[in-house]
Amino acid sequence: MADLYTRDGRPLRRSGDDLFARPGAHVARLRGDKAYSPSGEYVGTVVGNRLVYRSTESAGISSPFAESPRVGSASANAVGSALMGDEPPIPD
Repeated sequence: MADLYTRDGRPLRRSGDDLFARPGAHVARLRGDKAYSPSGEYVGTVVGNRLVYRSTESAGISSPFAESPRVGSASANAVGSALMGDEPPIPD
């Protein structure tokens, strides 16, 4: 079962502060309510149970980290959300 979804409803699995896409790719690490890619670039902000890309917050960076892939999941998509912001740049 997915812990978070992207703005458009794609499931993300959360393990501690790490976020994984459906195929198991390590796509982000949380720092507070913001998510950063393995290269340290801003990916999105957690709003409720959604990860939303907000260009006004995209100037932030974090330390890079080593990816640790997981086994993929068969989670279903959720209905899209009307939250302010865009779909985060996460591969599916």
